[in-house]
Amino acid sequence: MKVDNHIPIAEGVRIGHVHLKVSDLDRALHFYSGVLGFQVTQRLGEHAAFLSAGGYHHHIGLNTWESKGGARPGPNTTGLFHVAILYPTRRDLADALQRLMVAGIPLDGVADHGVSEALYLRDPDGNGIELYWDKPKELWPIKPTGEFDMYTHPLSLDDLMAAL
Repeated sequence: MKVDNHIPIAEGVRIGHVHLKVSDLDRALHFYSGVLGFQVTQRLGEHAAFLSAGGYHHHIGLNTWESKGGARPGPNTTGLFHVAILYPTRRDLADALQRLMVAGIPLDGVADHGVSEALYLRDPDGNGIELYWDKPKELWPIKPTGEFDMYTHPLSLDDLMAAL
């Protein structure tokens, strides 16, 4: 199949939500709602729930339809690498870090990518999660060719927490 790379996608297209298979709905809800702070907009018994930030119908769907009591995905398998959750400000990302620290949830990594600052972790089912905020566009590093010059540098958590 030949792909035509010259026809761009419509400008307004965006990712609307992610729907995750989980092994324990209550445990997943504790993480996404109780720790991260997403609001439950609908729950379908013990089988599924939908969560939102800011009153949208849902940004995250959780279900146990094919995964109740299931095992975490193994290493070296295909699947979702991570879900990236964009916070509006650096202070909001610092608040997320504080929530994780209070809940005792470990980080897999942290990074300054030039265009953004990010925290990496796993949800209770082993799904990769990136919590990040975008730096102001005028601060994004640009190569002489006009391309973004994204990188991975250390991120100081103390400096991030100072945003609170």
